[in-house]
Amino acid sequence: MLDIRLFRENPEIIKHSQKNRGFPVEDVEKVINYDKEWRELKEEVDNLRAKRNKISEEINKIKKAGKNAEHLIKEAKEIPELLSHKEAKMNHLKEQRDLLLREIPNIPDKSVPVGDASKNKVLKIYGKRKKTKFKPQDHADILERLSLLDTKKASEVAGSRFYYLKGDLVKLNFAIINYALDFLKKRGFTLMQTPYMLQRKVLEGALPFGAFGETIYKIEGEDLYLIGTAEHALNAYYMNEAIDSNKLPVRFAGVSPCFRKEAGSHGKDTKGIFRVHQFEKIEQFIFCKPEDVLKEFDLILSNSIELFK
Repeated sequence: MLDIRLFRENPEIIKHSQKNRGFPVEDVEKVINYDKEWRELKEEVDNLRAKRNKISEEINKIKKAGKNAEHLIKEAKEIPELLSHKEAKMNHLKEQRDLLLREIPNIPDKSVPVGDASKNKVLKIYGKRKKTKFKPQDHADILERLSLLDTKKASEVAGSRFYYLKGDLVKLNFAIINYALDFLKKRGFTLMQTPYMLQRKVLEGALPFGAFGETIYKIEGEDLYLIGTAEHALNAYYMNEAIDSNKLPVRFAGVSPCFRKEAGSHGKDTKGIFRVHQFEKIEQFIFCKPEDVLKEFDLILSNSIELFK
């Protein structure tokens, strides 16, 4: 979640980010207005509390002097009701502000291309693409012919975008997972197997729920959601805690199954085991100081490149 101070001091940066992302720019103004009303009301509430304390002191002084303090007592009795009304309105404003604030995503780095996938840039290519004299076959066709994959039966028992892995492909899947975990452990990452379900408030701290809520599976009758990535659970590991800056960076390698609805038309015609509802994934996740973020990002990137090479 973006720092509210950025909305107060430099909102144009956020508006520019929203415009580039294709998200509502007016949401930034709404946050600013909610925050302004909340601060104004907070000042009124603080003044009322101070007035209440001052009147209480004056009443005590007058009573000790043996004088009549009825006029002040009457005034003091009116303050709690006024406070209660203003505090309720103030809490409502803060709730509305923070609800919207959680839906505004982080600001992309200046180097990120603006636009859809067609604007992506290839930064570097490793190795040379092999030329074949035959037409390459689809991975799903090969695996199903070798009886290592079954998407037909999976669609019968669970619906589309599910799959059975079979035989040695099961062992290969876990072998690659173990290889990646060993790879990251040697590079100083702490291995983490995360919860597979999280509460809504935890997810709201990790992603704009309004934008991604439709892609998450909800556990009926409970405040629990199946995770779409270990990242969300790792993000919450220090929830309600302060991290000692001397212990940073903290580097995690999370492993978990991931569950995604993949709602909408995006990827609906993708064949094979892509854009599926369930899969396993290794996640690199780092808590670090703001000034070290690019260095740590480069570490994550280099690990990914080395692993694939």
